[in-house]
Amino acid sequence: MMTSAEIRQQFLDFFASKGHVIVPSAPIVVKNDPTLLFTNAGMNQFKDYFLGNKQAPNPRIADTQKCLRVSGKHNDLEEVGVDTYHHTMFEMLGNWSFGDYFKQEAIGWSWELLTKVFGIPEDRLYVTVFEGDLKEHIPKDEEAFSEWKKWIAEDRILMGNKKDNFWEMGDTGPCGPCTEIHVDCRPDGERAAKDGKTLVNNDHPQVIEIWNNVFIQFSRMKDGSLQPLPAKHVDTGMGLERLVRVLQGKSSNYDTDVFSGTIEATESITGKEYGYSDSRADIAFRVIADHIRAIAFTIADGQLPSNTGAGYVIRRILRRAVRYYYSYLGYKQPLLFQLMPVLAGQFEKVFPELHQQLDFVTKVVKEEEDAFLRTLDKGLRKMDDIISAAGKSTNSTVNGSAAFELYDTYGFPLDLTRLIARENNLEVDEAAFENEMQQQKDRSRAATAVDTEDWIVLDSSSLMEFVGYDTLEIDTKVMKYRKVKAKGKESFQLVLAATPFYAESGGQVGDTGTLSFDGEEVKVLDTKKENDLIIHFVEKLPKNITASVLARVNRERREKTEAHHSATHLLHAALRTVLGPHVAQKGSLVNDEQLRFDFSHFAKLTDYEINSIENLVNQKIRENIAVYIEEMPKETAIEKGAMALFGEKYSDIVRVVMMDKSYSIELCGGTHVAATGELGYFKLKHESAVAAGVRRIEAISGAAAAEWLKDQLDQLQEIKELLRHPKELPRSIENMLAENAQLRKKLEQLENRALVGVRNELLQKKIIIGDINFIGELVDVGSADALKKLCYDLKNNLENYIAVLCANIGGKPFVAIGIADELVTSRLLDAGKLIREIVAPLIKGGGGGQKNLATAGGQEAGNLQKVIENIKVRLEA
Repeated sequence: MMTSAEIRQQFLDFFASKGHVIVPSAPIVVKNDPTLLFTNAGMNQFKDYFLGNKQAPNPRIADTQKCLRVSGKHNDLEEVGVDTYHHTMFEMLGNWSFGDYFKQEAIGWSWELLTKVFGIPEDRLYVTVFEGDLKEHIPKDEEAFSEWKKWIAEDRILMGNKKDNFWEMGDTGPCGPCTEIHVDCRPDGERAAKDGKTLVNNDHPQVIEIWNNVFIQFSRMKDGSLQPLPAKHVDTGMGLERLVRVLQGKSSNYDTDVFSGTIEATESITGKEYGYSDSRADIAFRVIADHIRAIAFTIADGQLPSNTGAGYVIRRILRRAVRYYYSYLGYKQPLLFQLMPVLAGQFEKVFPELHQQLDFVTKVVKEEEDAFLRTLDKGLRKMDDIISAAGKSTNSTVNGSAAFELYDTYGFPLDLTRLIARENNLEVDEAAFENEMQQQKDRSRAATAVDTEDWIVLDSSSLMEFVGYDTLEIDTKVMKYRKVKAKGKESFQLVLAATPFYAESGGQVGDTGTLSFDGEEVKVLDTKKENDLIIHFVEKLPKNITASVLARVNRERREKTEAHHSATHLLHAALRTVLGPHVAQKGSLVNDEQLRFDFSHFAKLTDYEINSIENLVNQKIRENIAVYIEEMPKETAIEKGAMALFGEKYSDIVRVVMMDKSYSIELCGGTHVAATGELGYFKLKHESAVAAGVRRIEAISGAAAAEWLKDQLDQLQEIKELLRHPKELPRSIENMLAENAQLRKKLEQLENRALVGVRNELLQKKIIIGDINFIGELVDVGSADALKKLCYDLKNNLENYIAVLCANIGGKPFVAIGIADELVTSRLLDAGKLIREIVAPLIKGGGGGQKNLATAGGQEAGNLQKVIENIKVRLEA
């Protein structure tokens, strides 16, 4: 029986023999593509080839791609672990043709590989072909039907509708008919009793899709119409996990060696046995085996768990796994992080990034588990109360506000609450849950809603070229443009045939500048990438969009940004020198004002380490090292010791930036200074924590550092002048601080004496309300603390008292309410409640405290007398 590693390799070897170049997987985390959070299909990294934005370096390619499907259109999370064949992360084996071969070769090779190489019996296979769609005027895929008749009996060729057999990248973009290959894994007896073709695409656990061949020949426009693509492409995808299951003769993907090692490790850790059943405990084993891959590889590719976007998707997956082992395996401490060595070892040769960052990923996962476990038990008890309450009533629904509380207070993602509810035959009122968040969501949508129209193409004869490494000014032309509406405002995006504008990438911000059309100047507000397309953001279109364009980058801003980018490279090398080789970049921001650098490290930097890092960078600046940049094959660059960033997709030819070959060599597409001496000076301004195992440094260099130094020296000079130019500035400041402390102490003593007099006056002004000694007065004091002291002092001198003391301090209202302990107990009076219900609305502020003492501050000082009167009325009622 072949192992999963052998099956994967056999697939790649087969297509290599057919003239395909084998390429590595792209990162599972998507960058420079606003339509995706994660790579969810093998074709994602090749979108620009399909769109015609970029020429494919090879017309035939094959690979195995890490994919993640847990959100949006492709969301398998609910089925993962419950059935035997859905996954969050999976490997997509694929072969690709970019304008080369088409349906004849793709279909023939599919049949050859499955039946001749892998030996799957022909009588277990069925195929589906697109039947056509009259509404959209798309004909039946007769070509694919004819090709399949060469290899398989016609009664095994099934017609599929648009949902199953017409593939689309999204609402717009490349699309086309597809043909799926399904395999019937049922025992011979079951196959004889029921024809397998009746079970195709009917969610039968043993009759499953194994391979999809997509024939990309159209582009979906914004108006819904289909336009033929200039070249026809083939995009195929076969899930490795399902293929291994078929070839290893298993009834479940989880019974294969893809997952068995993780399941065995989980058995060893928990002391429980996996029973190959549909019990909740066995589902837990499968959930853990699946989820740990998604969590580990996504973090290794650069996406940390967080509360928003892609980071929240990973946090949801992790918390779902934690809940399963906590509830159904009885394991009450972090488990997932213990599985990391098993996973890293299993995939070391195909996806080495996890093994290379094992300590870092393990640390992040453990801290995430620890954080959720701290609230999980309380949240589950809260959920038990909700379930119990539902059981005592006729209501079979979890209230939306309760679901929101679980989300907001206990960190339960909605899908986790939904899962637990369904296990107890309950549904979640999701509409009410959404209503709890509606205002926030509306604000978010209003802030981010973007309506992008189709590209208007002016010139499709040439490909876009970036020339900004060598020049900041060039004559060019507009290739295409489109209108964008966001926040009710129109703007435009342009693509130039050649551009000196650097598009935001690798942490470096996009260039700004101007485009001149026949003397009419249009400002470029930003430059970004969409896949590999460089897009220029402008507020308006010129009168003559087809005119020749003079594109000019803002030189001063670019040069300041370059200084910070080069300083980032020096900083990265210094961190690895001072802290150790475990340091790896986890994010960066480089602009004209400063640099921000996130890196893997598990402890706060000491003052000694900070000084050492700063001194080393400045040493390299003083050495005025020439910055040498060269393009070379990626393998050559790695052999030279170049640093490659985890989660970045590199082409075969890479750009290598060297600042002393023995100090800093990095793969980098950004722009840089010519020599380190141009940086002048480097200053590390701030160091902090960002996430588990990730630290952040903010620093400045170049002109920004010179301006900072000037500001510091100006401040120092100003201090000297204020202190009349003392010979020893530190000693002078120490003396001044000591004198100030003595004066404060004396002032406090005087204030305390004064407060005794104020207290005595207040005691004379008490009035009796029932059995309560009430004091309500505006007092003249210098601080809010003085009001609190007076309340404490009255407590020691008056029984059954309530004091409402108000002060106007610098035009701001302050209120303190003190209540005797016996009144809190006997009359259930609450100072904090009075602050919230009466004081805060009147003074337009807020506050709080204990039941026997609470304070508030606000904006409306004219209502202080009303505060006293309203509380008095409350007591008299």
